[in-house]
Amino acid sequence: METSEKNTRMHLGRKISRLRELRGMKQDTLALELGISQQSVSKLEQSEVIEDSTLEKIALVLGLPADSIRNFDEEKMIYNIQNNYENSNNTGANVGYQVTFNPLEKVIELYEENKKLYEKLLISEREKVEILKSKQ
Repeated sequence: METSEKNTRMHLGRKISRLRELRGMKQDTLALELGISQQSVSKLEQSEVIEDSTLEKIALVLGLPADSIRNFDEEKMIYNIQNNYENSNNTGANVGYQVTFNPLEKVIELYEENKKLYEKLLISEREKVEILKSKQ
């Protein structure tokens, strides 16, 4: 029993397949990005061992470090999601979180900046109108 569990954890092809699915990517898309056929991607996903150079290319396409693929463990991922879900009873994730700015002040600051830009635009438009009037 322990051997099959160890094989599942070390099977790089299955990890790639699962990560690809989690990214919402189809085999065809991965194949296109890698410059290989969909059948080759299928064979890769069935392979327990994958060369480092190939793994690096796949990781680049998936937008992940190769080590993330090597160390991927779906059970740990599910555990992490369950324990960090915002509606869970675990409040430890929010300990020490403090807002360092007042959102209302930010809104006012952005409003003032927007107002200044509008005034500059208005001046520019008036100058254009004056230029057009002088040409007539």
